[in-house]
Amino acid sequence: MKKPKKSLDYLFRSWMLPGLKRYLGGVIIALFFIVYGVLLCNNIHPLDRMLKYGSRGINGVREVIQDVKEAIPIQLNGILFIAVGFLAMAVLIVRAMQQVLGTYLPERESIPDMLYRARKFGRGPKVVVIGGGTGLSNLLRGLKKHTYNITAIVTVGDDGGSSGRLRQEMGVLPPGDIRNCITALADEDKLVTDLFKYRFQSGDGLEGHSFGNLFLTAVYAITDGDMIAAVRTASRVLNSCGQVLPATLDGLNLMAEFEDGSIVRGESHIAAEGDGKRIKRLFTEPAEPVATAEAVAAILEAELIVLGPGSLYTSVIPNFIVPGIADAVRQSFAKKIYVCNVMTQPGETTDYSVGDHVEAILSHSKTPIIASSRLMQGVLVNEYGRVVPDLPSGSKPVRFDAERLKELGVTPFRKMLVSEDAPTHHDPAKLAEVIMQFFAYKSKRKLPTKLKGTITSTLPAVQPLAKIGRKL
Repeated sequence: MKKPKKSLDYLFRSWMLPGLKRYLGGVIIALFFIVYGVLLCNNIHPLDRMLKYGSRGINGVREVIQDVKEAIPIQLNGILFIAVGFLAMAVLIVRAMQQVLGTYLPERESIPDMLYRARKFGRGPKVVVIGGGTGLSNLLRGLKKHTYNITAIVTVGDDGGSSGRLRQEMGVLPPGDIRNCITALADEDKLVTDLFKYRFQSGDGLEGHSFGNLFLTAVYAITDGDMIAAVRTASRVLNSCGQVLPATLDGLNLMAEFEDGSIVRGESHIAAEGDGKRIKRLFTEPAEPVATAEAVAAILEAELIVLGPGSLYTSVIPNFIVPGIADAVRQSFAKKIYVCNVMTQPGETTDYSVGDHVEAILSHSKTPIIASSRLMQGVLVNEYGRVVPDLPSGSKPVRFDAERLKELGVTPFRKMLVSEDAPTHHDPAKLAEVIMQFFAYKSKRKLPTKLKGTITSTLPAVQPLAKIGRKL
């Protein structure tokens, strides 16, 4: 059926509605003023053309036009028209931009602030963070204040809580850590961010689930089981300033063997069964999961790689026992640092020192001590300004052992990384700031004042990659 023609009245009303059309029309009028003014400045008066070609029968009108023409000097007349034209055009363009960008701007943020933030952080270094759990998402909240070129690589071994239920019932990769990282990188002023964090408190089948987990599961099903596509969709919805990638797309179960020979299956059971025992090794079932190609590519292209923070055996190490991840980190020319946890974790790292954490990562990533700097050039250690008592749960500050780190060939960076309000967890802003200072230092840029004196002078310098290659 042929559509009826729109009347002139309708077209006129549509142009007068609030929107971009009126601004475009105003720009055209402003351009007319500018052209008119330029003609006047060049002693070409458009009214002369009207007098020349106008009807001879309206002498009265011609006299009025002539008087108007001679009332103001022609050059001044031209300057006024040009000024009015440019002023009107500037105002209209600014208003049009405000209307377009205002739809996407967070509340309470101006256009200049948004443009400055996008320009500055969009040029930031390419940072890859490898880990999982709350430690990783906590770090991402601080890093996004320095760069938007962030890739978070997370473990997919979670089998407890909402993620475990969805994994068992829907066959989806556990979405919990992925969802936490997406929301950590998201625009925190948006209501939809709070929606993704919302956890149902009641409801048959819904209790305990978070909306973000359910959303990722739904998109995973719509995209025919493509978790990468599902994560990208969720990131667009939340306007995240980075990407999140699973270390592998294979469903895997974590297995822990303790020093007494006992074996525990499942991430959620490792800490519970490990009370009073020490973990000997961590492995997966199946034994050879395939690393995500996008994750390997991001590692190789990174300028800075951050390992941790997070639970050592259930968040950090699971990424390195996926074949290909550790190899990519060792091959990368990025600056590399490991962020050691602030506190020990009962059942997982009871009585662990900083050296114990580092040695466990080197061992599970199959990195010899002589090549430790290829996996981590330094370890970031929290330095308390006051004594923190042991917690009732059995957690206590991770012990700093300089001699052990010296034997492992890893340089420590000591800095207070916690806040007074939360002395047992990293402060996102402080942690991210020191990490970026480490990057500047290792990139041989001007050393920030705040970082001077934080390197332990008793430890040797990290060996160059060329020398390590010759030794290997």
